[in-house]
Amino acid sequence: MKQQIALVTGSNRGIGFAIAKGLLQKGYAVIATARKEIDGLKAKSKLEKYGDVHFHVLDVSNADSVYAIKTFVQKEFGHLDILINNAGINYDTWQNTINADLEEVEETMNTNFMGAWRMAQAFIPLMKKQHYGRIVNVSSGAGAINNMGSGTPGYSISKAALNVLTIQLAAELYRQNIFVNAVCPGWVRTDMGGMGATRSPEKGAETIIWAAMLPDNGPTGKFFRDKKVIEW
Repeated sequence: MKQQIALVTGSNRGIGFAIAKGLLQKGYAVIATARKEIDGLKAKSKLEKYGDVHFHVLDVSNADSVYAIKTFVQKEFGHLDILINNAGINYDTWQNTINADLEEVEETMNTNFMGAWRMAQAFIPLMKKQHYGRIVNVSSGAGAINNMGSGTPGYSISKAALNVLTIQLAAELYRQNIFVNAVCPGWVRTDMGGMGATRSPEKGAETIIWAAMLPDNGPTGKFFRDKKVIEW
């Protein structure tokens, strides 16, 4: 039986690092990624004691970078079982919708939303070939429309768009045993969440890892926190 392969975007620190670590501990081979090679190689050296880890530079906001990692995966492994779209930027507490710097918002959307879309388009064909795949989009309660207020406009709108992408991809792929779900990890102690946050990166990663390992009769097109469905 071939070893299952997982790719985690933005896995050199924080929640992404915890996801990679958790999947390694469960026996998956993991492709860790980071925008800067030096950061990624440092993370890889820390992750190696947990299992079979590989590293490739990846900037999800850059189409050429996405193409490069797609080519790498095809050549080195020939398949991909799990894609975790974790890379995210810019919790923009300093602006609101009325005064937002739209160039900054565009940059946020390009990473948080379009980056996940690029990655999905790159790797879904590999998943279709084997009639299996799990895609987990790391979202946020800040992107839940039913509970949305003001503030963090670039981040919140990018995560709302990511949630819609999750729904659409899931609807298109469920007949092919490719499940797509979104997960809110909660308020996590990371560079973005701050040290006052209530959850460790490992706790934040738990439901993401769970969603990555769903059985063939599992849910798709849902939004989870703590392994429970929450409102979009």
